[in-house]
Amino acid sequence: MPQYKHFPLPDTAEGLTDAEILAWHVQPGDEVKVNQIIVEIETAKAAVELPCPWAGVVTELHVSPGQTVDVGTPIITIDVDPTGAAAPDPPSPAPTRSEQNADDDSPGTLVGYGPRTASAKRRPRKGAAVPAGRSAEFAQQAVQTAAERAPDATPMPAGEPEIAAAPRPAATAQQTAPPTAEPASNGAGVYVPLAKPPVRKLAKELGVDLRAIEGSGPSGVITRDDVHRAATGPAAEPAAAASYDAASREHRVAIRGVRKATAAAMVGSAFTAPHVTEFLTVDVTPMMELRARLKESPGFRGVKITPLAFAAKAVCLAVRRTPDVNARWDEAAGEIVYKDYVHLGIAAATPRGLVVPKVRDADAMSLRELASALEELAATARDGKTAPGDMVGGTITITNVGVFGVDTGTPIINPGESAILALGAIRDMPWVVNGQIVPRKVCQLALSFDHRVIDGQQGSQFLADVGALLADPAVAITY
Repeated sequence: MPQYKHFPLPDTAEGLTDAEILAWHVQPGDEVKVNQIIVEIETAKAAVELPCPWAGVVTELHVSPGQTVDVGTPIITIDVDPTGAAAPDPPSPAPTRSEQNADDDSPGTLVGYGPRTASAKRRPRKGAAVPAGRSAEFAQQAVQTAAERAPDATPMPAGEPEIAAAPRPAATAQQTAPPTAEPASNGAGVYVPLAKPPVRKLAKELGVDLRAIEGSGPSGVITRDDVHRAATGPAAEPAAAASYDAASREHRVAIRGVRKATAAAMVGSAFTAPHVTEFLTVDVTPMMELRARLKESPGFRGVKITPLAFAAKAVCLAVRRTPDVNARWDEAAGEIVYKDYVHLGIAAATPRGLVVPKVRDADAMSLRELASALEELAATARDGKTAPGDMVGGTITITNVGVFGVDTGTPIINPGESAILALGAIRDMPWVVNGQIVPRKVCQLALSFDHRVIDGQQGSQFLADVGALLADPAVAITY
């Protein structure tokens, strides 16, 4: 007999409660192997590829791409015994989160998988899966209730039923086509218009029937403008403005994933830690000359030596003299926590937004090791493959705005840290050397720090030390 197992969305990092399904790599009817990548998800920290904990045949995908689901929600069903009876029984309904926790066959043996010890109480999310197996009478009653409360109901994603009226049969290989964006229904043929709660409220106030409106938003979503047009009816507009429609030249993107997490973190930091920013202009000609020599050195062959690598080494060395910049303010405990290690964060721009992966124990690395680590970190971040665990626990951060041709800026401190250094572009500029104006390689540095932890003297000392190490790398032997 077939044996069906339901794979729940795992907790991929500490503190995460949900994730968005980005793309499925398998479809119903596909045969999968243990540890084969089956789905790509996006959490608040990064995009993550999930492997399959079992071998078998995919029978059903419970969540469509673009939907956000809670940790512990079943997302796929696998038949781990596809060679069973010729006429397989339909898969049992996907278990609830508590039932999954009690299942001895749950994929708890894989790293990063397994049920959480305590489930957070959350209100149901939009598009959340509803267990199948309800009686026809109950389904019909739910349909009537949904129809009565339609103006205030939470909209469903396109193509997803709001209520499953009966158990679905076992999936076959023909059920491989992804869902299309069609008007949502509640599973019993009742049309559910796509509109956000504020738009539904507006329609109710104006007496507009959303079911009679064709949405102009993405995937047919009804907007406020659609409701207003339906309420006022067709009206003549001035000829000069007849061809102008601002909405047709705009597009909206939902705030979620990395962008949502970054925004929350930056707002929290900006309005919690009292920021102070200091600036320093440095002649880095000796550093650039050393870089040119190292590129020809056999010991650095195959390694990309960048100004960022020199800045990273300078920060690690300067921390020794000013450990306060590597500490953090613990409001709850009423303490300042000093770190005896440097987990160096590097702000990286990616297609999904700003991420700050860490170089662990950067203070214990040589310049060559730092350069290699930074090159690998950048490549992983650009591909969106940075593991969630690699973006937490930093102690101090560098943001290299110089790669964009920017001279400097006033960076915002990452939460849980006390300082961030901005490395500006290196430019040929006139500089006074021994009383003579000569062209030199010049760079601007900016240091933002938490004034609760770091006094002006300490921040200035640290910035001066970093500048001195970049202006004359030989100073490093004095540290």
